[in-house]
Amino acid sequence: MNPAKIQKAVIYCRVSGAKQVREGDGLGSQEGRCREFAGHRNYVVVEVFRDDVSGSLTDRPAMKAMLAYLKKQRGTPHVVIVDDISRLARGMKAHMELRAAISLVGGILESPSVEFGEDADSELQEYILATVAQHQRRKNAEQTKNRMRARAMNGYWVTKAPIGYRFERIAGHGKLLVRHEPLASIIADALEGFASGRLQSMTEVKRFLESQPAYPRNSNNEVHIGRVEEMFDRSVYAGHITHEGWGLHLVPGKHEALISLATWQAIQERRYGKPKVPARVDQSADFPLRGFVCCATCSEPLTACWSKGRSARYPYYLCDTRGCPEARKSIRRDKIEGEFETLLNALQPTEGLFNLAFEMFRDQWDAKLMNARTQGASLESEIKLVEKKVDQLLDRIVDATSDSVVRAYEKRIKDLEMQKAVMRDRIANCGKPLKSFSETYRTAFDFLASPCKLWHSPHIEDRRAVLKLVFAEKLPYARGEGYRTAQISMPFKMIGGMKMAENEVVPLAGIEPALLAELDFESSASTNSATGAPCGRAGL
Repeated sequence: MNPAKIQKAVIYCRVSGAKQVREGDGLGSQEGRCREFAGHRNYVVVEVFRDDVSGSLTDRPAMKAMLAYLKKQRGTPHVVIVDDISRLARGMKAHMELRAAISLVGGILESPSVEFGEDADSELQEYILATVAQHQRRKNAEQTKNRMRARAMNGYWVTKAPIGYRFERIAGHGKLLVRHEPLASIIADALEGFASGRLQSMTEVKRFLESQPAYPRNSNNEVHIGRVEEMFDRSVYAGHITHEGWGLHLVPGKHEALISLATWQAIQERRYGKPKVPARVDQSADFPLRGFVCCATCSEPLTACWSKGRSARYPYYLCDTRGCPEARKSIRRDKIEGEFETLLNALQPTEGLFNLAFEMFRDQWDAKLMNARTQGASLESEIKLVEKKVDQLLDRIVDATSDSVVRAYEKRIKDLEMQKAVMRDRIANCGKPLKSFSETYRTAFDFLASPCKLWHSPHIEDRRAVLKLVFAEKLPYARGEGYRTAQISMPFKMIGGMKMAENEVVPLAGIEPALLAELDFESSASTNSATGAPCGRAGL
């Protein structure tokens, strides 16, 4: 085949990724150089094919399109022009496969940078250049990986920003993760909810995320359970960077944490601890009390259903326990839920009692804050003990001959390193709460002040939370009579106890005889009038 008779040519250009297409002009400069070469050789460029994939791959869209085009034009041989041998491929195997594929469809490979030929010397030169291109690719990958690992060691996230964060250029840091609202607050709420037990399972976390319009969903308009697991795995949300492939574990990050490391550790303990009961699939906003209110006769949870009438459907609760005298006897939904709201309203404390509880919590907050500021020294001594244990385990690993023993030691060392990281995180935050007192307890006190507000939420998770937070046990309900005595949770029980103490002051006559009490009171009054000191009981 005589190249001088060939008039038509195609150009193949390639860069390594879409970012180079957006931020550079690599494809344009390659095409310009190839067109100049075609002009010198009197070739007519009929097509240009552009790829933005790695040179180590052979599965490329534009390359496939070019080979299909050449196959259709096999009767009219075309020259395939590439700017450089590295633009064809950056791997020896990929180079050989593509070289053979181009020849198979009648293409003749040419380049302004290298002379392709069929003789032994030309093949040797081509193979050497292809090997050099492969070496450069691998060397660049190693250098990039080393630089990324070094930056991660310094506390910077180096891959795609996780949901809830975004990259922002910060002076002195370069590209740094910053909070991306409202996603950051949604994720923090989900993580803290699971750590505290408010969200009992991954399924409940999934439902919570799906109830948030701002949280991204998949093509089926749902949050996949794998996304929840990935969120739980990432220590980046606790302000630390972990990359097992690079040998990095809980490196303190420079970015702002969404949760504390102790909270993240609690999440791992809940995930891999005792299994939790799966969330009920029949829970819906139609019947929020289903499964929580029980039959007063048999103590089994009530179920619920819609009953079809002549022209409409009607909601009912009922006991479905075989053998129970109340079995299959319906209770109207508005009746049982209306009486429940009355019960909730009865738990609302008075304004004075609420203010007293608020001040008591503030005093406790201030006391804890003062105590936390003095814990740094004791935590430092605990860290030294942990480091000593780690050194001892490392010595034992050196002497161990069994793989199972070595793995056990390594697991123990990893657990100790986690303890040390948690303690260092506590030292760094001693006396520095993540949020102020009002921000931390605002939601809790809003709930204590009026639990009915949360009950009227449109989200089933909020309404189920009311049941768990207010009541210590299931509510017994007797058809025709109403709710039996409810076992309320400790916060509301304390408020009730305070209210009782306020309203039922024990009279003096109940402690000692009335006459002795009068004499004692008169004696105290005369003594204190002389000294000016307040009376014993009057001063209380």
